[in-house]
Amino acid sequence: MSSNQTEENKGNILIVDDTPENLQVLSATLSDRGYKVRGVINGKMALRAALSGSPDLILLDIKMPEMDGYEVCTQLKAQAKTSEIPVIFISALDEVLDKVTAFQVGGVDYITKPFHVAEVLARIEHQLTIQRLKRQLIDRNTQLQQEIIERKKAEEAAAAASLAKSQFVANMSHELRTPLNAILGFTQVMSRDSFLSNENIENLRIINRSGQHLLELINDVLDLSKIEAGIISLDERSFDLYQLLDTLEEMFQIKAETKSLQLRFSVQANVPQYIKTDEKKLRVCLINLLGNAIKFTQDGGSIWLRASVECQPPPESEIYPNSTSVEECLILFEVEDTGVGIAAAEIDTLFDAFVQTEAGRKTADGTGLGLTITKKYVQIMGGDIAVESVLGEGSSFKFNIRVFPAISSEITVATLQRAIGLEADQPVYRILAVDDNQENRLLLVKMLQPIGFEVREAENGLQAVELWESWQPDLIWLDTRMPVMDGFEAVRQIRAKEKEAQPRTVIIALTASIFEEKEGEIIAAGCDDFVRKPFQEQILFDKMACYLGVHYIYQEFTGLETGALRRYFVSEKPDSFFLPLLAQMPQNWVQELYEAVNDVNEELAIQIVDRICESHPTLADALKDLLADYRLDRIMDLTKSILK
Repeated sequence: MSSNQTEENKGNILIVDDTPENLQVLSATLSDRGYKVRGVINGKMALRAALSGSPDLILLDIKMPEMDGYEVCTQLKAQAKTSEIPVIFISALDEVLDKVTAFQVGGVDYITKPFHVAEVLARIEHQLTIQRLKRQLIDRNTQLQQEIIERKKAEEAAAAASLAKSQFVANMSHELRTPLNAILGFTQVMSRDSFLSNENIENLRIINRSGQHLLELINDVLDLSKIEAGIISLDERSFDLYQLLDTLEEMFQIKAETKSLQLRFSVQANVPQYIKTDEKKLRVCLINLLGNAIKFTQDGGSIWLRASVECQPPPESEIYPNSTSVEECLILFEVEDTGVGIAAAEIDTLFDAFVQTEAGRKTADGTGLGLTITKKYVQIMGGDIAVESVLGEGSSFKFNIRVFPAISSEITVATLQRAIGLEADQPVYRILAVDDNQENRLLLVKMLQPIGFEVREAENGLQAVELWESWQPDLIWLDTRMPVMDGFEAVRQIRAKEKEAQPRTVIIALTASIFEEKEGEIIAAGCDDFVRKPFQEQILFDKMACYLGVHYIYQEFTGLETGALRRYFVSEKPDSFFLPLLAQMPQNWVQELYEAVNDVNEELAIQIVDRICESHPTLADALKDLLADYRLDRIMDLTKSILK
């Protein structure tokens, strides 16, 4: 664009003056300065020109025949199309009253004749600059309003998506936990059978371990959904930190021994034994980090867990707004290993959801959510987490959490015992099991009837209400999600029909939901308490003891049973056990076994192992244990080592 073209576009100006000479002078002056000028000699023409031409500015004389400048300006301001056009009065009238009137009718400036060209140009450019800025402001405001509308739409869409996601997670929680409740529950029921063979006991252990592992994977996904939805909170309780660490050390020691790893726990003397924070979340964080350390550390390596009190005073916390303690402190946990390490390029995305390192992808194990959940939990507990790693040398994860010291009297210690019957001289307790899932109803019957309870079943809320009226149970185990009538409506109807003279029926909800806000909904409906699926049988018995005053005959857990509930494989033996025995075997037999497990042919692998049962029973039994635990990968690694 040329400079002349630029000057021609400086603005459109309408000049209104009944003196032709004035029009000519102003028109020539402004045209020379790059303005596009149009002139008219009376008010009516001025109004028509303003409506048709939409000038950027009007220079308006006051004294004109038929319609003076004041009237012209008044009419211009009265019409929407011309109301925003700036009007500069240019007149020989020099009285203050004239100028005041000009501003009152809508003028933006006033120039007195005879005028100076420089003054006119300056005032015109000033007003046009104001107009440009005003238009820019209007455009920007319009843009902002549109952005607000779009953002509101996006927020509404996000809210709808979040609601849909919450509903999906709630449905998935119910659909996944309901069958798991039956799987894990029936392993507990079957483990009561004293006539079980060792093989069946081992089968139950495998089912229980597999179910627990599946439950942990499901919980990872569901916990992340709760975190993202902002509905997970801090559950502060007092507990014994030393006992928690001892339990973890015992739990992971078995796994470490299978890889000939050295696992060391170190706790500084100033770390308080009894603390108050969220024990479950701390336990999950430590299990995730220790599990990764063992998974990614080669045989013969080392792993350390260290706990210490950080010296610096913590900043003012918003995590514990209701706490009155002034002894808050930071405890630092560090998990260090001599494992494969993490590449520098992977550090930045290490804590992102569903992201796995190269080593993690090779193992093809887990959901890729462990570190994501760990970081979220650490932040919820008022701390932060960091990692240092050198590829091929190892990694160190450090996180701190805010805790309050507790006292031993606040700690509740769970007793390891199992109810096997009811004490004598107690009433026959009537228990109603309400669940649309037949397996879950059968599970409750199998758990409760052998103890001595009288149990009846209902498959929906309507049947539950009818049985309550005719049978008058002492306690109802009530599923919340059922067809025909759900648990919430059932409990509301029962509470509405209860009479003052009638004993209040204890109603405990059984829910597969993971969302804490369901607790309020359940209690508000009229339930006395709730238990989440999948549940341990001891929880059911404890609840009935609490609400009905039931007294049980207990049996201490045996060592075998405790082992059956372990999360980690207790049947695995270290490489130092297998390798010398495999080295004694014929190479062709080892090769056959390697090829069978490499092809994931379990039946063939069992046949190959069966061939050595008589000649090498110790090795055969150990290999069968691995096959029973689906550890084809372990057998492949062992045989591959022999074939090298």
